[in-house]
Order: sequence, then C-alpha cells, then structure tokens
Amino acid sequence: MDDDDEYAKLIRKMNPPSVIIDNDACDDATVIQVNSVNANGILLEVVRVLIDLNLIITKAYISSDGKWFMDVFNVTDRNGNKLRDKKIISYIQTSLESEACLSSLRKSSVGVKPSNGYTSIELMGTDRPGLLSEICTALTDFKCNVVKAQLWTHNTRVASVVHVTDESTRNAIEDPERLSTIKELLHDVLKGGDDSRRAKMTVSTGGTHTERRLHQMMYDDRDYEGVGLVEEGVKKSRPQVSVMDCKEKNYTIFVLRCKDRSKLLFDTICTLTDMQYVVFHGTVDTGNGEAYHEYCIRHIDGHRVKTEAERDRLVQCLEAAIQRRASEGLELELRTGDRVGLLSDITRIFRENGLCVTRAEISTQGSKAVDTFYVSEMSGSPVDAKTIDSIRRQIGRMVLRVKQGPFPSKPSEATSAIASLLRNFLKGRR
Repeated sequence: MDDDDEYAKLIRKMNPPSVIIDNDACDDATVIQVNSVNANGILLEVVRVLIDLNLIITKAYISSDGKWFMDVFNVTDRNGNKLRDKKIISYIQTSLESEACLSSLRKSSVGVKPSNGYTSIELMGTDRPGLLSEICTALTDFKCNVVKAQLWTHNTRVASVVHVTDESTRNAIEDPERLSTIKELLHDVLKGGDDSRRAKMTVSTGGTHTERRLHQMMYDDRDYEGVGLVEEGVKKSRPQVSVMDCKEKNYTIFVLRCKDRSKLLFDTICTLTDMQYVVFHGTVDTGNGEAYHEYCIRHIDGHRVKTEAERDRLVQCLEAAIQRRASEGLELELRTGDRVGLLSDITRIFRENGLCVTRAEISTQGSKAVDTFYVSEMSGSPVDAKTIDSIRRQIGRMVLRVKQGPFPSKPSEATSAIASLLRNFLKGRR
C-alpha cells in the first residue's frame, strides 16, 4: 500500500471530522459547521449530503487552504424554517462525521452506491419532442418497470438516468441477452434525432448519485458549447459569471450572480470539480431571490486560470451547469397509485397534445408514484387553454398539482386552469 495513503489515514484518524449544528446562532436559519482534514472532493460530498435532504443553503463560508477544511452553512428546510427534526439533525451529524461519507468522492468521481435492487440505464442524445414518451414505451414493451428516473434537457441535448426493475419480479434485470436487447432498442430510439453527435447509453446494476451523474454526462457531451449565444427572438435569463486574477495569492476569483434556486451550490461545485478546479475559499449569500457566489480557485495542478481560452471555457461550463436544472415550462406534480405502464401512458398523452417535457423527476414512494414534469408547447410557449381542454378529454381522475417555484410569481390563467384538469386518469385503466 502507498505510504502516502497510510499517512493520510493516520492523519484522519488523529483528526476525525467534527460537525456542529446550532439553532441559536442565527435568527432565521440553522448553522452547520463542518471541520475535517482537507482532501479533494470533501466540499462536494458535504454539499451533496445537505441537498439530498432537500435543504436550502442560504449562506455559506468555505475555507480549505492548507491541510484543514472548514465550512459553515446556514440552512433551512423547504418551507424556510430552521431544522427541528431530531432525526434529520442526527442524520446530518452522523453522515458528515462518517469517514465513509467524506471519503466516498475521493474514491470515485461519481459517488457509487449500492444498486438497491434496480438496473441503472444512462441515456445521452439529441433532444426532440416526444423522446421521453418513446423511451418509456420501449421500456414498457420490454417488461421493465421504472422505479426512479431523472431527465434534463439543455442546449438541444438530453441526459437521463433511469432505474428499472423486471416487471414481474421487481428485481434488477441481470440477464445479459435481455440487457443487450434493451440497450440496442434504446440506442435506436436515441438515434431518432438528426444531430451529428452519436447517441450514448450504458446499462449497469451499479448505482450512482443521479444528479451528480447527469452533470458529468452533459459535461462530457460538451453541452456547454454554444452557451451564451443569443437566439433571435428568444429572451432568456442568463447568469452573470465573471473570472478575475488574484496574482498575489495565486488564485483565480470566480464570481456568480443569478436568480437563486435550490441546489445551485451543488451544481456549481459539481462542475468546478469535473473541470478539476479546487475551491480554497468561498462565500455564498442569497436574498430577495438572488444568489451571489464568490470562490477563490486553482486548477488541481496548483495553477490559476492561465489563458483567455481557459477563462472563456470556465464561464461557459458554469453557465451551462446553472441552466441545466433551470428548465423553462409549467411544473406539474402527479401523485397516484403506481402501476406498470403508468409513466408510458402519461408521457404519451403529453406528446399527443403537443407538449414537450423539458425536465422530469420520477419516483415511487411505497405504492405511490410521485412524478414531476416541466412541460411547454413544442414551440417553447406556455401551455394554452386549448391544449388543456384536449388533455381534459383524455385524462380521467388523477391528483395533479401545479407547483410553485421557491420565489413564486402571479400564476397565469393557463397555470390556474391546469390545476383543475388532470383528474380522472386511472379510472377505467385499473
């Protein structure tokens, strides 16, 4: 075994991670302080633990210059309240003080977890209307049950991680011949677009952190190319990203200003990590729906950003990381009893009514399906009343909620109307 590894283990054993969780230090947030021996990947892993609990990070102070790592986070729950649940507080403390947790990203850039009995399918290709519907239909035809999935679209590209089980056994699909057939079929579905870049897909029985993996897939696919170009007649909100030199300290200073949203810190740290930059100092501040992030970074080789081309690429990649999750469209949440083929039916109805799914989060909670879709007209316009009426004629009784973002604006007439339309989908289909 490498002597450096043995020495690192000894140092960590002598200086175990410590976590302080304080509900009295701040009037409107819980303060979490994490101290540990520094190692590459710790910052991302700490942020991952917090965002996996759907916590909102309102402020953060990052310092990892030298051999020691210290982070301070002000966090709230999704409703803006301090953390009072003792189980959540205990979980945070136990997780962040765990050597296994803090070392997971040092061992793997993906963060591999147990598969939990499913087969993981990763898909990357050219986005087009109806693609999610075609994927779901293909999986249903091959007796696959989707237990969890996420789909992102950005800059004409689509990335998705889908977790499936066998329809009858509800176990992971492990038969090599069947997996090969599924892979071939889905690859053909992805190739339906006319983009010159080839479709990509992989199948495994291992597990990954889905959102981490989606960032890696899109970054590897170079979805950031062309980001920042203004399309004629299209007005889009872009983050303000600037990069400056601090020669005295041999840092590159990266400053971000944009609309705040959940998981923004995770998205930026993911991309900086994928680009092999290390954050030595950082400040995060949010308020009135806006976010301000400032980082002192160096490349993993110890150098700051050297060239104008590297600077431009850094800006492009960070803009892309922010925009991937900030999908336009109406956010719909469906909660109903799970059944085989449910996802295929829902996405088919969206497609037949001219709706594009720009982002999706699919999950099952016990016997319930909990699906969130961001949808828009194929032209990119908001969903109109005629489309809503068409969907009403096809969909029966189902619980559907129009979700508001973290900083809601006055809902449009179409947004208000859609809350009353998707009501009766399962009736007659059981």
